[in-house]
Amino acid sequence: MFIQTESTPNPNSLKFILDNHKICSEPVEFNVGEENLNSKLAEKLLKIDGVDKILFNKNTISINKSKFTWDQLKATILHEISDFIDSGIPIMDSESEFDEIEEIEFDKADIEVVKNIHSILISKIRPAVMQDGGDIKFKKYDEGIVSLALQGSCAGCPSATLTLKNGVENMLKHHIPEVKKVEQII
Repeated sequence: MFIQTESTPNPNSLKFILDNHKICSEPVEFNVGEENLNSKLAEKLLKIDGVDKILFNKNTISINKSKFTWDQLKATILHEISDFIDSGIPIMDSESEFDEIEEIEFDKADIEVVKNIHSILISKIRPAVMQDGGDIKFKKYDEGIVSLALQGSCAGCPSATLTLKNGVENMLKHHIPEVKKVEQII
């Protein structure tokens, strides 16, 4: 299996691209210290000293590091991914299918605004963010404030605030007059 690596705007994140190998249909993030992960590969990667976060997305794995250089970590990560793929074990134990809107906290009277925000995030914003090895999750809408969680390469990225304010907030305000502000939550 050929695994290509690609840098991201976040210097502490690297994207591993698995050609012709589907990992999952929706992005899934894993963090050090989490229990009951539904991926044996995520468990193996998080055991590598220096690896903090992992984001699986379609055919890419974005990995965030907390220490060491990529030169020190990359070979070990590539070896773990390659061995796991060669084993034939599915990367995800099971993919949970659910309606993303049900996971968003909001007043039911705002359902149309929430649907519009979700639609713009899914169709315009997430694809661009995913190209950089990250993801953006819609967590909450309350009185004009959109709360988003950044994942993968976007988590801890130096340009995350700029992306949220100049990119996401401006686009949402332009298309949805009810949106007053976008903020990042963890």
